Amino acid sequence: MTVHFIGAGPGAADLLTLRAVRLLAACPVCLYAGSIIPKEVLSHCQPGARLVDTAPLDLDAIEAEYQRAHTSGEDVARLHSGDLSIYSAVAEQIRRLERLGIAWTMTPGVPAFAAAAAELGRELTLPEVSQSLVITRLSGRASKMPKSETLEQFAGSGATLAIHLAVNRLEEVVAKLLPFYGSDCPAAVVVRATWPQQLLVRSSLGQLVAASSAHELERTGLILVGPALGGQDFRESALYDPDYHRRYRV
Repeated sequence: MTVHFIGAGPGAADLLTLRAVRLLAACPVCLYAGSIIPKEVLSHCQPGARLVDTAPLDLDAIEAEYQRAHTSGEDVARLHSGDLSIYSAVAEQIRRLERLGIAWTMTPGVPAFAAAAAELGRELTLPEVSQSLVITRLSGRASKMPKSETLEQFAGSGATLAIHLAVNRLEEVVAKLLPFYGSDCPAAVVVRATWPQQLLVRSSLGQLVAASSAHELERTGLILVGPALGGQDFRESALYDPDYHRRYRV
């Protein structure tokens, strides 16, 4: 028996990997975060699969589901939104599985920031504008930020910022970033990227709060800030320059 942790992507049921779809079709049990994973994603599960919404469950209850499946010899597909590598709470589940001697695998998914960039039609890194992406969040009840990781410290680099779980504190975020990026810096708020009801708010950083005020923003929304979001004033890379000798092309 194996627990297969699967990144469910940003929401659209056709943005799962082929491996994810194969695993969902093969597993007789599926645990999923019902509050942030659309039911359409579950259409990839096999008919008659045991579907368990983990939104109302604590970690002990989720562990009990793993133990039940282990006793029954049933593989489990464990769906998490986005990609497993960030903000997924997978590490604490893996730690418990290893204590129990239960095998596990990880299958990556499309992360929220990548889906948001696609819906905005923007590349988050541009030559000589920004070559770094900082994925971060604010301190909250579920997890505090390390003291060395603040918005101000990240903003000092001028990199593109992808700020998770902070739209409910948008005014605070903007106030912290304005001294570093300036009021004219391109910014956006993206809520439920790739869902039918997705929301895209494009604005300058200085006007982002006002531009977002007419909308009901869900806490799971993403804030993107950085000059690369402008997408116009930048030099072309040398990647396709005929005079540039290279080993690989993207």
